[in-house]
Amino acid sequence: QVQLEESGGDLVQPGGSLRLSCAASRPIFSVNAGRWYRQAPGKTREWVATINRGGYTNYADSVKGRFTISRDNAKTTVYLQMNSLKTEDTAIYYCNVVGDWGKGTLVTVSS
Repeated sequence: QVQLEESGGDLVQPGGSLRLSCAASRPIFSVNAGRWYRQAPGKTREWVATINRGGYTNYADSVKGRFTISRDNAKTTVYLQMNSLKTEDTAIYYCNVVGDWGKGTLVTVSS
C-alpha cells in the first residue's frame, strides 16, 4: 500500500492554468503507472490521464492538448499541468496508483 497526497487545486478563471501534484510515500511510479481521475459535482469519477512506468502518456479526449501528465526523476511525484482551463474542468482531482487513491484536490474554474 502507498499513501498519496494531492495538492495544487485552486480557483482559477477560464483560460487559466494550474499544476497539480501527487506525492507518494515511496517511489511507486518507478514500477507502476500513475493516473489522474476527476469527479465533477453530480457526476461519476472519470479517468483523465496516465503515465506508465516507461514514461508513456495517455489522455482522455476531453483534455488532450490541454493537460500534460509528468513525473519527477525520483519517481515519487506525478504532476498534472492543466492549461486553457474550462468551466467543465471543475472537479475534485484524484491521484491513483493500482488500488490506492489520494483524498483529492479541488479545482474550480469560474469567472
